[in-house]
Amino acid sequence: MTKHNLTTPEDSINIEEFMAKYDRESDYRRFSGLGGKIVAVIAIAFSLFQLYTAIFGVLDAQIQRAVHLSFALALVYLLYPARRSWSRNHLHWIDVILAIVAVAMPLYIVVFYNDLVLRAGLVTPTDMIVGTLGVLLIMEAARRVVGWPIVIVATGFVAYAFAGPYLPGVFAHQGTNLEQLVGHLFYTTEGIFGIPLGVSSTFIFLFILFGAYLEKTGLGKFFIDLANAIAGWASGGPAKVAVLSSALMGTVSGSSVGNVAGTGSFTIPMMKSLGYRPEFAGAVEAAASTGGQLMPPIMGAAAFLMAEFVGVPYIDIVKAAAIPAILYFTGIWIGVHLEAKRTGLKGIPREQLPKIGQILLERGHLALPLAAIIYLLVSGKTPMMAALWAIVLAVAASMLRRSTRISFMDIIKGLEEGARAAVGVVIACATAGIIIGVVTKTGLGLKLGSALIDLAHGQLLPTLVFTMVTSLILGMGVPTTANYVITSTIAAPTLVQLGVPVLAAHMFVFYFGIIADVTPPVALAAFAGSGIARSDPMKTAFNASKLAIAAFLIPYIFVMSPSLLMVNTTLPKVLMMTVTSLVGMTAVAAALSGYLLTRTRLLDQVLFFVGGLLLIDPHTVTDLIGLLMLICAFIMQRVRYQKQKQPSVSAN
Repeated sequence: MTKHNLTTPEDSINIEEFMAKYDRESDYRRFSGLGGKIVAVIAIAFSLFQLYTAIFGVLDAQIQRAVHLSFALALVYLLYPARRSWSRNHLHWIDVILAIVAVAMPLYIVVFYNDLVLRAGLVTPTDMIVGTLGVLLIMEAARRVVGWPIVIVATGFVAYAFAGPYLPGVFAHQGTNLEQLVGHLFYTTEGIFGIPLGVSSTFIFLFILFGAYLEKTGLGKFFIDLANAIAGWASGGPAKVAVLSSALMGTVSGSSVGNVAGTGSFTIPMMKSLGYRPEFAGAVEAAASTGGQLMPPIMGAAAFLMAEFVGVPYIDIVKAAAIPAILYFTGIWIGVHLEAKRTGLKGIPREQLPKIGQILLERGHLALPLAAIIYLLVSGKTPMMAALWAIVLAVAASMLRRSTRISFMDIIKGLEEGARAAVGVVIACATAGIIIGVVTKTGLGLKLGSALIDLAHGQLLPTLVFTMVTSLILGMGVPTTANYVITSTIAAPTLVQLGVPVLAAHMFVFYFGIIADVTPPVALAAFAGSGIARSDPMKTAFNASKLAIAAFLIPYIFVMSPSLLMVNTTLPKVLMMTVTSLVGMTAVAAALSGYLLTRTRLLDQVLFFVGGLLLIDPHTVTDLIGLLMLICAFIMQRVRYQKQKQPSVSAN
């Protein structure tokens, strides 16, 4: 639909190679022949199993989760080689054997389910062998598809379970033996087969499958063209297109890196061609793409876990996330607008852009499933049922016009790709279950919470800072899902002890687990953006952090004033907080970019930055002081701006 292609041959990238480099989950075998057919059959069967149980009712919890995990383990060992140097075109006999053994471990629970229930708490020698192998094979699967960091964290927790009697002070506990730990982790619903895997085996999988079908229908291209039509003509248009299209793509892709690859391969070269610095172009896409997991109605997988952990309907999570997500993307929008004004960057001529009316007429129907999913959630349908209907509607909507119609083979391929996309989440949830199992077995959560409060001397603000740092550090190597599980188990209850509402506490750790993707020194989304922009990775990461400053501030706002999350509030109060937060973020963005009406000086920057922070703090006194500081800074900016215009006026 786009009339003008601003990419050049040297800017073009191979998406598959790019994703394999920056996203471990995308570095899988792509083979044909018998091996490819076997993998395809397993993946399709996985999706059909999930659809069957969604339509006709889920099985008993442990059986449902065990079958779900068996499918995922089979795909991990067949798709992800033990060593990165091994061929991506052929199966290795070791991986085939490991796949068979790995599948058998969870299926042992399915086959001997009645016996295991009758002897609950008693672990036989056979149970011990199966359970131990199961835990080890899950850890190895996590190493392959997720990476070493989560394996190291899980191993550390397991070591803690055994080392309890030998530890000093508050972290000491009575300890456990191998039989007790394996029984707890593998044969109860408090370990590997706990809540994370339970959520994964029901509606998370279906939402991922829904995303696979949305991509098949061409919704991503529709979003990019729509964003171009809306914002491409404005000052710094390509950067605003990146912000808008990434916000929209967040409803399809739950991966920050995947979002960067999907929209960045188009927007980053376009930004560079119109004069944006490569570091800034990559940073814009990284910051915007990372926010995709924060954007309702379909957020990252951790948001579904949050609904279970907090004990509220998923639609409540969606409503709570709406205003913070709007503030986040508005903050990035303001940042790119000020950068465009500062450097004098123009937009794309309107005649080179697609027409919004024509786009909506030709492909607007592709967005109907998104509207439907909101309606279904609001009307009280369960997330699983909403996702199921959304999948049906996504296929049906594509049939409304010949140009968007997907074929029967596309439907089959969607089943395969959806299952493959879900594998990383399944294994991350299973590994997170090991961590949760140790926490519940040893009481570590309460111990760490008490230590955190003692370290912060019982003060909320230092506790928030320590929690933020913990989430960011974990986020450097642990996927958002596992990151959220760990921090929500340990840190969120600590915040609740200090009086923070449960939803605000969980949303706080959720935000910082996501924003780790653009936080140096390990900022995967920023590094992916730099890969497309061919820029310096660390400079791109620091630029992305500056643009995403709203994500570092917003969580503190809704902890201090939960009304931003629609918790016990009124509409006037929400509107007032939103307006003051927007003004505050604009001021902070002006301080960081060095520009508002004209280039800022040191005093301007200090006034904008401090005043902006005070406005963001939701209290009347701080709002008044912050507003006074911003007025002073704005007046100084206005005076200098008028002086700069005078020579050109007199010359005319």
